[in-house]
Amino acid sequence: MNFLANENVPLALIEQLRASKQNVTWAHTEMRGASDDVILAKSVEQRRVLLTFDKDFGELVFNRG
Repeated sequence: MNFLANENVPLALIEQLRASKQNVTWAHTEMRGASDDVILAKSVEQRRVLLTFDKDFGELVFNRG
């Protein structure tokens, strides 16, 4: 499965997912400081499941339909 992990996802989880052969892009290293809008758009563009602890993403998705 392909994931895009937001900056607030702990490194330990990123390492566990990668160790289990999951394809994980981590915003902390690859998109540091990107806005929520940019991260959400990249997740959709790359067809990745977005992992985050930020509740604001739910509102963004809801507002965009």
